[in-house]
Amino acid sequence: MLALPMILRAALPSIPGVNQLPGVRKDPRADPSRAGTFTRRAVRIDREHAAAYARVCGFEARDALPLTYPHLLAFPLHMQVLTSPQFPFPAVGTVHLANTVTGHRPLHPGEVVDVAVRASQLRPHPKGRVVDFVAEVRVGEELVWESTSTYLRRGRGEEGAPAGPALDRAPDATTEWRLPGDLGRRYGAVSGDRNPIHLYPVTAKALGFPRQIAHGMWSLARCVAALDNRLPDAVTVEVAFAKPILLPGTVAFGHEVTGDGHAFALTRPKDGAPHLVGRAAMVA
Repeated sequence: MLALPMILRAALPSIPGVNQLPGVRKDPRADPSRAGTFTRRAVRIDREHAAAYARVCGFEARDALPLTYPHLLAFPLHMQVLTSPQFPFPAVGTVHLANTVTGHRPLHPGEVVDVAVRASQLRPHPKGRVVDFVAEVRVGEELVWESTSTYLRRGRGEEGAPAGPALDRAPDATTEWRLPGDLGRRYGAVSGDRNPIHLYPVTAKALGFPRQIAHGMWSLARCVAALDNRLPDAVTVEVAFAKPILLPGTVAFGHEVTGDGHAFALTRPKDGAPHLVGRAAMVA
């Protein structure tokens, strides 16, 4: 679980006045790649925790871990990067744009892994600047899982800069999922990600949303769960996030087989507007 001091460290740079204090103030000129690599060593994968995650995200019970579960092992390190003095922006207000997850082989409860996360240099985006958080999970020297999480800080953009992955084709919806209002709190309890925008209407409204929204990594995991028995053991899943999913609410899921794997999407039932668009393919 994410400790309270880390939550406070993430929130303080967004509080007017407090955000100017030494040790809290952020430097927008800082280079996040200079913060180095943050690590967790010899982490034993807990069976009960993995099972709780699987239930919240809709995975069927099986021996192998859900493809997206190792993100939870890396999440505390993501927060260390976000709260590092070398990270130029407050964690609150940083937008999750896209994610790529690669599993090189299935992982299982009881395995002992090393986890590492590092940030890339900032690069321009039409709506501001973006940074990648690169996570790696190893068993000994073997790279077994990796991900790239791309975040946007809105601001003065650069016309003509890359806007992100071109995953704009949404397959037709074939089923709908009704999502409860407490989904963000349930996912937050198992993941440690208790960002206020996911918890309650009042905390989400304070940050500009009409009510609480689903975690992007939950929506990615739920799509992977729907495709789980169709995906190979070595697989890469890429997603681009679009409109937030308001809770409670209903989303429509669709997928289709492509030449090299699967395309899938979560959309808004009333008009087909995408919440998430993605693809999955075997690792070459």
